[in-house]
Amino acid sequence: MFHGSIPALITPFANGKVDSVAFKKLVEWQIAEGSDGLVPCGTTGESPTLSHEEHMHVTELCIEAAAGRVPIIAGAGSNSTDEAIMLARHAKKAGAQAALVVMPYYNKPTPEGQYRHFKAVHDAADIPIIIYNIPGRSVVDMTVETMVRLSKLPNIVGVKDATGDLVRPIQTHVTIGDSFCQLSGEDATALAHLVGGGKGCISVSANVAPRLVSNMQRAWREGRYQDAIDIQYRLMPLHDALFCETSPGPVKYVAELLGICSAEARLPICDISEENKKKVRAAMVNVGLLN
Repeated sequence: MFHGSIPALITPFANGKVDSVAFKKLVEWQIAEGSDGLVPCGTTGESPTLSHEEHMHVTELCIEAAAGRVPIIAGAGSNSTDEAIMLARHAKKAGAQAALVVMPYYNKPTPEGQYRHFKAVHDAADIPIIIYNIPGRSVVDMTVETMVRLSKLPNIVGVKDATGDLVRPIQTHVTIGDSFCQLSGEDATALAHLVGGGKGCISVSANVAPRLVSNMQRAWREGRYQDAIDIQYRLMPLHDALFCETSPGPVKYVAELLGICSAEARLPICDISEENKKKVRAAMVNVGLLN
C-alpha cells in the first residue's frame, strides 16, 4: 500500500501562524522531486503544538495540494484515545489514505492498554492505521507480540518503526508477514530497515533532500543495491546533522536556507544554536545541496 520515501512534513509558520502558502509549495516540490507519499501533522510537523483547528487545516491543505498524486498518511495520534479517534475520523473525512497513530506518550500504557487504545481508534474510524512506535519520545515500546495482536484487526495495516532496533523489522516480518507494511521512522537506519523487510521510510531528511532520499528508496526497489548504498553513504552526514538538536529545529533551519519557509518553530522547540547552524549547513554543503 505504501512504499518508498514518505516525508514527514514540517509545518511552516510565519508570525506565529501556519504559513499555508509555503506549505502548499512544499507539497508541490516534494511531489515534483519524487516523494512517494506525504505525512502531514506528525512529530516533524509539530503536531503537539498545533491546535485542533490548525491540525485539521494542515491535513486538508496537504490532501488538497497533493490532489491524489501521492497517498497521504495523516498524523492523527494523541495520548488521549478520544482525541486520537477525533483526528483519525477527520483524516478519513478529509480524504487521507491512512492515519498515523502514535503510541500514547507520557501515560505509559501497559501492552493491554496499548492494544485497547489502538483497537478503539480502529473501531471508531474507518481508515487504515499505521502504528507509530517511537519509544524515544513515548517512553513505552510496543512489543512484537502486541503488534501481532493488533495486526489481526483489518485496518491496522503497518508500523512506522522508530525504535532503531534492526532486529525488529525481521522479527515483525517473520511473525506477521509481508502484507504488514513496515516503514522506517529513522533516516539513518532506513537502508538497513529495507534489508530487514521494510517497504520505505517516513523521513525527516526528505524535507530538504527529497530527490536523493527518493532515489535511494527507488534504487533498492529496483534491485540496484550498490546505488542505494552509495546514496545512503552520501546522505549520512545530513541524517546525523538533522538530529544535532531536537527535531524539527535543524530541518527547519535548512528549510530556511533553501528558501522553503521560515525556520520559525513553536515553543518548546526553539532556534538551534549558532554552532549547530554551522554543522547543519556544512552537512548540506557536503551532500551537495548547498554551495
